[in-house]
Formats: sequence, C-alpha cells, structure tokens
Amino acid sequence: MREINANQITDVVERLCIKANEHLPTDVKNAIESCRACEDWDIAKGVLDQIVENYEIADAQNVPICQDTGMACVFLEIGQEVHVSGGDLSEAIHEGVRRGYENGYLRKSVVKDPVRRGNTGDNTPAMIYTEIVPGDQIHITVGPKGFGSENMSMIRMFKPSAGLQGIKDFILEVVETAGPNPCPPMVVGVGIGGTFDKAALLAKKALMRPIDTKNEDPYYADLEVEMLEKVNALGIGPQGFGGKTTAIGLNIETMPTHIAGMPCAVNINCHVTRHASEVI
Repeated sequence: MREINANQITDVVERLCIKANEHLPTDVKNAIESCRACEDWDIAKGVLDQIVENYEIADAQNVPICQDTGMACVFLEIGQEVHVSGGDLSEAIHEGVRRGYENGYLRKSVVKDPVRRGNTGDNTPAMIYTEIVPGDQIHITVGPKGFGSENMSMIRMFKPSAGLQGIKDFILEVVETAGPNPCPPMVVGVGIGGTFDKAALLAKKALMRPIDTKNEDPYYADLEVEMLEKVNALGIGPQGFGGKTTAIGLNIETMPTHIAGMPCAVNINCHVTRHASEVI
C-alpha cells in the first residue's frame, strides 16, 4: 500500500487549475489552426485568427484564455493500492481549487445555492468525479467548465426503437439549438448508455479526451467522423458568423445500458476546451 499525503493532492490541483485556465492543450490548438487553414469565408478566417491570437497572448503572458474561468471539474483515477493520509480527500481537492483560483487571479463563479445564489468567494466546491483503478498512483485531471457552453448541453432518454438515427438527429438538434451561444467553434462530447446520470458523465468525460484521438471501437470512431462532418455542414461557423468550422472535435463515449433504454447526453464546450492532468 502506497501512502499519498493530502497536501500533495492540494498542490497538484492548485497547479492544474491555473495551467488549464491559461494554456490550451496542444490538440485543441492544432485543430483550430487546421480549421483556419481550410476556411474560405473571410469573417470565419478573421474570427479564427483572433482566437489564435488570444490563446497565444494567454500562453505568453500567463493569463486566462477566457474571462469565464469556469467551475472546476476534477476527475481522479485512484489506484486501489493508494491510501490518502494527512487529511480528507475532498477537502484537499477543494483547498487546491481555492488556492488555484486565488493565486492564479481567476474569476470566482460558483454560487452557494442554485436558487438563492450568493457567491462562495473562492470557486468552491469543485465538482469531483472519482474512479477506482488498479495500481498505486492517482491520475488527476482538472477541466474548468464555463457555462456559456454548459447551458447548451442536453440529455434525452431514448427508447431502443429510436435507433442510431435518433441519436444522430439528437446530436444535430443540440448543436443547432446552441447556435452561436457556446462561442463556436465548439467541441461536442457525446455519452451513450448507462443510466440518466452516467450518460451525462460519459459526455463530460468525452470532452476530456484529446480531440485528435478516436474511440477505440471502429463503429463509434466512424460515427465520430460522420457526425463532426454533419455538425460542420450546419454552417453555424466561428462565433456564429457562418463558415465551415462549427466544431473542431466530436468525441463519443459509451457504456452498457438497460434493455429498455438508450440514454444519450450531449455536453457542449466552446473552443476553450480546457483540461490539464498530472499523475502522483
């Protein structure tokens, strides 16, 4: 059994909160630049040029890529041979978020109550997702999630009779309904299967997967390619001004489900699809 002190987790979460908010992952940058090279609509090219300039400034000056520094979604893959000592795991994560948003001068966007509101003042609590895996390490990913895009996400509890076509139509419906609201070009995360809550988690985890990778199942890998093409054919374009680039990526994650159901969730993210990881 390997011991990991809670303070180490706090330090890692603090670093990742700042890193994720200031530096876009390479796969996202590459996708944006690739789409810019393929655009032939002047307004779309101009918007993509501004997006590139924006993240280059963020990289150079270590400042947030976007004013909405999001809710801190923290994913942990915890090795079953790990024992966390010296403090409570959840509180260690919250303290890391608290320090990250304070020391990184990041906007605090979390309210105490969903109806009565009232800012918590430190961007806590974090949204924590844990998974027990083999091994003696902890893999931590922080994905700050802005709500201009989160608000455009949807879930639908399909019956199996809806078939694949029902899922395809739903993905396009969600993107078309979102329109310019999530600051396209967007990244589309799709979760299929499980239960009501698991489908939504799959969709969010899909956004954490590099967009230059494919689903391990060729069936769903082909579906990712097909649906990205169909999404871009909608012509919403960068910031909604038209063009070929409505989305720079579309990832699908699946899991088994009940014989009577076929849940499908679509989690939308703007082009600032932030995530950073570290292993302890």
